[in-house]
Amino acid sequence: MLNRRHLRIKILHALYAYYQSEEKNVQETEKWLFKSINKFRELYIHLLLIFKSVREIGVEKIETRRKKILATNEDLIPNFSFVDNPIMVNLDRNLELIESSKNFKMSWENEKDDIVRAVYRNIENDAAFQEVLNGEGGDDLVKSNILKLFKKHIPNNDTIQHYIEEESVLWSDDLDLASSMAVKTLRLFNTDENPNISLLDLYKDPEDEIDFIKNLFNKTIEQEEENELLIQEKAQNWELERIAFMDMILMKMALAEAKTFESIPVKVTLNEFIEISKFYSTPKSSKFINGILDKSFQELKESGNIVKKGRGLIE
Repeated sequence: MLNRRHLRIKILHALYAYYQSEEKNVQETEKWLFKSINKFRELYIHLLLIFKSVREIGVEKIETRRKKILATNEDLIPNFSFVDNPIMVNLDRNLELIESSKNFKMSWENEKDDIVRAVYRNIENDAAFQEVLNGEGGDDLVKSNILKLFKKHIPNNDTIQHYIEEESVLWSDDLDLASSMAVKTLRLFNTDENPNISLLDLYKDPEDEIDFIKNLFNKTIEQEEENELLIQEKAQNWELERIAFMDMILMKMALAEAKTFESIPVKVTLNEFIEISKFYSTPKSSKFINGILDKSFQELKESGNIVKKGRGLIE
């Protein structure tokens, strides 16, 4: 499921688009924001489906070898340890995944002869694959190796990465987290008892998370002028035009979050936006943002504009 940092990043992207747009349409940008978040689940499903297709290639290869005119004993009595492992079988039979594939109208069928077969060849030549076939280390190690094969050959595959980038610009920052969710799902499939384990949800608490998204997005825009003035006051000897555009959005978001959400500690807000700045702004941004926000938060707490409620939050 999506964590709060990822939600903040999604909101950051939406605000960046909003401030760059000539129309400045809040409602349309908010719709785009939720579309980008919902697309994340599609990517998660997509990654599971490619591994499902990898199993299908494995089954096809076994059947092709069985039908050879001069089939060997190895061809006639194939090793099913990879394709018949509980993880792979449950992945193939999971009803929710099958239904999601239909709902999103997605599959890897058109890419089977190109991308999927190439991925299977890479997996087949991996030492972990041979360990799976040999059953070395018992069931636990075999299942661990299957997870290792997914992590190594699906999200880290250059061809898959390029395909995903071409499919949707909204997936550019989602691959790592979607892959992590896919791995967690495969771990859940590690059972012979229940092939229809539920897929992971998009949100931990849908009502709470959707409220967080809407409020942070809208409050950042609503409080734009007052927060911009506060930033300008604290940025001594800096004209607003000289402050990096992304830094301004990050600081406005942080100030809006600190003032709006009584249950989120100021330190959490500060740390989150400093960390995000390390990936989305200039090399010196994190120190600059830290300095401005630290002074601003202190002033806002003293004036009563930042109030925290809840156990351990009252200062």
